[in-house]
Amino acid sequence: MAKVLTKYVCQSCGYNSPRWVGKCPNCGEWNTFVEEAPSSLRISKKPAGASSKIEPIPMEELEREDVSRISTNIEEVDRVLGGGLVPGSLVLLGGDPGIGKSTLMMQVALQLKEQVVLYITGEESVQQIKLRAERLKADRSKNISLLAETNLDLILDVIERGEPDLIVIDSIQTMYRPGLESAPGSVSQVRESTALLLRLAKTRSIPIFLIGHVTKEGMIAGPRVIEHMVDTVLQFEGEAHYTYRVLRALKNRFGSTNEIGIFEMHETGLREVKNPSEAFLSERRYGTSGSTVVSSMEGTRPFLIEVQALVTPTSYGVPQRNTTGFDYRRLSLLLAVLEKRVGMHLGSYDVFVNIAGGVKIDEPAVDLGIATSIASSLRDVPVDSTAVAVGEIGLGGEIRTIGNIEKRVQEAAKLGFKRIVLPQNNVKGLKENGEIEIIGVDRIEQALEALLG
Repeated sequence: MAKVLTKYVCQSCGYNSPRWVGKCPNCGEWNTFVEEAPSSLRISKKPAGASSKIEPIPMEELEREDVSRISTNIEEVDRVLGGGLVPGSLVLLGGDPGIGKSTLMMQVALQLKEQVVLYITGEESVQQIKLRAERLKADRSKNISLLAETNLDLILDVIERGEPDLIVIDSIQTMYRPGLESAPGSVSQVRESTALLLRLAKTRSIPIFLIGHVTKEGMIAGPRVIEHMVDTVLQFEGEAHYTYRVLRALKNRFGSTNEIGIFEMHETGLREVKNPSEAFLSERRYGTSGSTVVSSMEGTRPFLIEVQALVTPTSYGVPQRNTTGFDYRRLSLLLAVLEKRVGMHLGSYDVFVNIAGGVKIDEPAVDLGIATSIASSLRDVPVDSTAVAVGEIGLGGEIRTIGNIEKRVQEAAKLGFKRIVLPQNNVKGLKENGEIEIIGVDRIEQALEALLG
């Protein structure tokens, strides 16, 4: 008998090895190799004359088609998708366990009252899905059909008979094709299942949502190739101890990848946050040192966030540097600038930085607010509560130009702030706003003097 050859595949990156190894030489992950039998599917010989029927189409002969998007009736979701769902698009939604992925998809399905939605689950029973819909207080759900199945061949038969307008797969890691001998969730099964659903979406113009698991590092589980295959990759983020959730587009072939949608988790599901600035500043305490309001841009929308810092004498030999929602390396850079250019001696102090509300900010424009909060906590002097600080700090202590300055100023004025400190170069060409005083600064020392006095 012929010997059956097997291979070992890394479940993190898809690397193949003829034998089992503890550490993947490609991605460096440990204990990710799983034995898989080679696929029994073989590519048949191309029939003679088959290529004569395939001809490329000159681009100039193609006419532009206006695609009508399908609105989800949830403004924050439409914003992230670029204006709504595109027919035939394949969307991958990832997020931590319990963050609310299935809840969000059920709310989208409930809002699409004019479309037929097929919700396919491989992790729950149809009774559990029904309970979730009742918890969301669904008044009408006649347009939704539920199916608890993981065999893609059977699922395709149901789709052909029903012809739904939208399909939700929860989750892609539970789906499998009987023609492959590997287990559900393996690299080959996830890749082949995604490819099959991609062909289904494109040939029938049916938008499909795929819910995906994530690894302990927060990355979408499975081979990275599925992120290249789909049209849109959405990440559902949020801290476990906060009610706010952020829907972020990591990839979008039909829109911008800078937009985010903000939700608040309640007992009855996710609620849209129409005014993020007001929500993030609702619990702000006045007259406390180490607190500064900054203006951050997420896509085309500005919102104000409170950044907090706490500087205390260290109890250890090496001072601590802890951040929540802010880049640790960026904090080290700002501390070095404060010590070198401003003369603040922070070598014997622990520094803690927190972005209030559980959001994550990586925009350089919040540098000035972080540095001001650190200086305020060190001196124990409160920051002006009527002021907003925006600006990027360079290594020489200069305040560098930032973008979208007019939108930031308008947002600060709309929420009742009286002053905004920003880079001097941004003042040039900026329209006067009688509701808020604009203060331009060139150096970090000038900014600290304007904000701390």
